[in-house]
Amino acid sequence: MDDIVANGKRLSFVIPCYRSEDTITAVVDEIGETVQTREGYDYEIILVNDGSPDGVWNVIEKMAENDYHIVGINLSKNFGQQCALMAGYHHCSGDYIISLDDDGQAPASGLYALLDKLEEGYDVVYASYETHRKHWFRKLGAEFASRTSDYIFEQKLPRGSTFYVMRKFIAQEMLHYRNPYPYPFGLVLRITRKIGLVPLEHRNRISGSSGYTLKALIFLWVNSFTAFSIKPLRMGSYCGFFLSCIGFLFAVVTILRKLFFEPNMVAGWSSIISILLIVGGMILLMLGLIGEYIGRIYICLNDSPQFVVRDICAQGRKETKQGAAP
Repeated sequence: MDDIVANGKRLSFVIPCYRSEDTITAVVDEIGETVQTREGYDYEIILVNDGSPDGVWNVIEKMAENDYHIVGINLSKNFGQQCALMAGYHHCSGDYIISLDDDGQAPASGLYALLDKLEEGYDVVYASYETHRKHWFRKLGAEFASRTSDYIFEQKLPRGSTFYVMRKFIAQEMLHYRNPYPYPFGLVLRITRKIGLVPLEHRNRISGSSGYTLKALIFLWVNSFTAFSIKPLRMGSYCGFFLSCIGFLFAVVTILRKLFFEPNMVAGWSSIISILLIVGGMILLMLGLIGEYIGRIYICLNDSPQFVVRDICAQGRKETKQGAAP
């Protein structure tokens, strides 16, 4: 095994785990079987328990005790999938870093398709799913979030971007970001534009349902919308200018009607109230957006941790480690 590590390549798999005690074993087994189909690769699997309320940490501990390829990281609470990924990246030692979900929907069997694409000169390669095995409501929300990100980052967001492989230097550069609102795709775009796509088939979940609630999905969308761009604030300026133009035209039309066409016209209270509601709602929306940015600045200045590690478990050792991202 040491010869393989010395002469070949090492793969680091990072998997955030949440409510996946019934699925994570199957995902790990598939990874092991897939890696062994091609010689010259060693691997490690870093399983990050993101404060899961089920017994997934007990499953991770048992797997880590019996398999030296597996490293378990137990976070002190639920920090979110993006922060859990960053925690895993801090413990990677591989030449290539692979991220995927814990529910079995990402086809780990497509690993070498991603790696082969990476060798064509890309720095990051994402799996792209033409069809998603999700509820229609989540598909609609995901499409809206993707189109928003496409506009914000001026780069098409890969559909199904939770399964991807990147070179080691990309992960190392991402770790320089220490604030509590990481967004991996935005971090990747700050480093490189050499991004490839490989079409793969999105599978059904092994069991259970998604751990993302509607609230969590909205937070994820807001995070992607505001993390690395001021375009939302510019959109407020555009909307304000547009509404001002509409208001000016409406005033001109009203005056002309009063002077030349309908001298006895009575001003409509409904139209006034409608305009007030539109303009007032727009003002409140932009104030809330500005408040979101200011709130994030305040939290970052307070040095809120990106994540806190409670325990690390691997074969032959178990340690308790208090702390956060360095």
